[in-house]
Amino acid sequence: MKNVAITELAHVIRSKNSGPFELTFDIIFKDDQSFKLAINSGIFTPALFAGLYKIPQEEVLGVIQYPPAKAIKATIVRSRPAGSLGETDVYGAQQHAPLLTIQVPVKEEDE
Repeated sequence: MKNVAITELAHVIRSKNSGPFELTFDIIFKDDQSFKLAINSGIFTPALFAGLYKIPQEEVLGVIQYPPAKAIKATIVRSRPAGSLGETDVYGAQQHAPLLTIQVPVKEEDE
């Protein structure tokens, strides 16, 4: 088993608003094989996103796989509503950095 950086598998890693109270993260993979490696790893769960964003797992509203786009999408509760006092990213476009640290465990024969 070895770890592969998410940046080697994904073509797009982004965050965005999903309304004023939620953020959505998209991880769009380079090809079917990369998507399959990510899915087969089993790490893309609410627990992963809760850990990365230091929030309770109940605040991860969903993690879905979308095979037609070779994508994984997750939605979490924003720490502060968009545009509220003290909120620093009204568009939610700068919140994807923790995703860049993901290491995907891959069986060597799956490569």
